[in-house]
Amino acid sequence: METSDSTPDRAALLADCAALLDAAERLHEETRLAVGALVAPGGRPDAALLEAHQFVSHGLAWQATYVEALRQTLDWARRLEAAGTLGAAETAILRLGFAEYGAQLAGGIPMSQSEMVRPAELGVSPEAVARYAATPALAALSDRAGLEAARRVLATECAEGRFGALALDDEVLEATREQFLRFAAAEVAPYAQGWHDRDELIPIDLVGKLAEMGVFGLTVPEEYGGLGLGKVAMCLVSEALSGAYIGVGSLGTRSEIAAELIRLNGTQAQRDRYLSRIAGGEILPTAVFTEPNTGSDLGSLRTRAVREGDVFKVYGAKTWITHGSRSDLMTLLVRTDPDAAGYRGLSMLLAEKPRGTPENPFPAPGMSGGEIRVLGYRGMKEYEIGFEGFEVPVSAVLGGAEGQGFKQLMETFESARIQTAARALGVAQNALELGLAYARERQQFGQAIFEFPRVHGKIAAMATETMMARQLSYFAGRQKDAGRRCDVEAGMAKLLAARIAFSNADCALQIHGGNGYALEYPISRVLCDARILSIFEGAAEIQAQVIARGLLGRVN
Repeated sequence: METSDSTPDRAALLADCAALLDAAERLHEETRLAVGALVAPGGRPDAALLEAHQFVSHGLAWQATYVEALRQTLDWARRLEAAGTLGAAETAILRLGFAEYGAQLAGGIPMSQSEMVRPAELGVSPEAVARYAATPALAALSDRAGLEAARRVLATECAEGRFGALALDDEVLEATREQFLRFAAAEVAPYAQGWHDRDELIPIDLVGKLAEMGVFGLTVPEEYGGLGLGKVAMCLVSEALSGAYIGVGSLGTRSEIAAELIRLNGTQAQRDRYLSRIAGGEILPTAVFTEPNTGSDLGSLRTRAVREGDVFKVYGAKTWITHGSRSDLMTLLVRTDPDAAGYRGLSMLLAEKPRGTPENPFPAPGMSGGEIRVLGYRGMKEYEIGFEGFEVPVSAVLGGAEGQGFKQLMETFESARIQTAARALGVAQNALELGLAYARERQQFGQAIFEFPRVHGKIAAMATETMMARQLSYFAGRQKDAGRRCDVEAGMAKLLAARIAFSNADCALQIHGGNGYALEYPISRVLCDARILSIFEGAAEIQAQVIARGLLGRVN
């Protein structure tokens, strides 16, 4: 493929992008006010109205996510330009991203495969939409010849291994990322397909290697044996490992959740007992929250813990417990006060258990359960667990205070969703690279299919959206590292990255044609793995609800 020799005027491109962002922000503010008048007439979101007008509220959340993605992509490009490293790939990403998301803001944003939300449905006046659509910068960025050239340039850059600089501006972060990319390429990628095909647990010796590298203690303070790094480092490690196999990239998720719960809320004795052992991989935790009939509705949780002297006896059922059998410690959400309605009667228990085996997955007295067979995301396995008098010491109540479980759990959701966004980025990048490799190898009509515009155009679109979601996720991580509330930003990162992971996987499978449907090709696994990302750690609809509430809380 020939690459255009013409170099875009970067200053003009940056100016056009800034002008379009300014117009998008004005459109979003008009939308926020219109939706706020509908569902937050008193200045704060009304729960009943939010539910009645979910499509509109969630459309606002998606629009806000697009605007934030544009903002962070432009900030990324400006930092590269200031450093003199805004190259051909990055320039093409900037143009393609702003042209596509800019057009969708006017014409319609896909909230799912079957739901398109348009400004008029959000209560925006035709005049406001027309003003936005007439922005000269949008027309300039959407020039057909310019877009075609940008697609060709970016696809060629990707074919040469250049997917865009990350602009981390931190040598430690760069080195951390490179270390885990090398490890993933050598220790994970060659074996991932076999683990998936055989539906087996990730080998315990690999878990040990990850522990030695500090994966389970990335954000644990150094005083407790962790690396004391931030959420951006967590993103980089999770992305690198998930790019080889999402199961391996997810091994650290339960340790991240458990360690953060204990670090933020535990007694000193609980911190001393667990944090260093979690960080070193001696203890493998699992999160035991979901119930068969509750899902995201934790206020309806029914598993109960009945106090008898110095122990609680736990009764009930949990489901979708990842890595449940091979774990040593459950962060177990239960109802300790049956008379307290909703969230107020919930407590978090640090419940120790013996590791199970395939023959006896839950060997503890008062516990039973079995595996849930799944399409993808197989390396840790999913379980249903029944409790019938399982005993937990009263001293295991997190923080020593009953009734605080839901509040404690909420404090971890930002980190969990940022980490899930990072896992999605790894899957998205993996799909992009698999599609690219196949497109370059597959010959049809006398040439590699990479040469066809519809094929290399897909590659360029995948690379563009992956970078945009990446910058949004890193932004959420930086917000968390700075100690700022970022539930909205974390939700946006997870919402967008999960959609892009599945879209990339679907596009890459399409590039493979019929071969992509064959189990022997890794893209079939990646497609199955990608599908879970918009469901767990809060379904896409829950993310949109969180974002909408946060945005509408600012209406005045």
